Amino acid sequence: MTKITIISGSNRAQATTTQLCSYLQQVLESKGCLVTLLDLYVMPLPLYSPDVVCEDANLAILRNSLNEADGIILATPEYHGAPSGVLKNALDFVGSAQFSGKVVLSVSSTGGPVGVSSLQQLQTIVRSVHGINCPEWISIGGENRTFTPEGEPVNEKLRERALHTLQYFVKMVEAFSPEL
Repeated sequence: MTKITIISGSNRAQATTTQLCSYLQQVLESKGCLVTLLDLYVMPLPLYSPDVVCEDANLAILRNSLNEADGIILATPEYHGAPSGVLKNALDFVGSAQFSGKVVLSVSSTGGPVGVSSLQQLQTIVRSVHGINCPEWISIGGENRTFTPEGEPVNEKLRERALHTLQYFVKMVEAFSPEL
């Protein structure tokens, strides 16, 4: 069974980033994947410092989930043309031990039309920790950040885009994971 870890890097209640992550989780689970969704709003991490050895319980959950994952989805709101500080802080606690050789899908939610800057920066981080960037990505913006009470995006084209991207992502994960 394909194991996917999704990290929602928003630090806000009812964040559209997390709503999108929940939708992606539903779709992946319907396709037979085992999905762990880590919401950094409800699972806060301490501030990273390379000078401090951190034994935080939430950090242990993050590392273990990433270690066990065959594929990873990183999701962020876009703040000032960059990923959230909350997600960057989480990524500072991990590295190539968790990402090396794993396919990573980058996802963003932004108040503007599309969050390209944050997605490009996430892909740079993924390369730096020896992950494999999925060439597809998902970015929602403006009025496309609306979800039904059941958790699906209201915009049909966004749903189609998400389904296409997730199908591509899972095929990549299966192709690159030696245990699948």
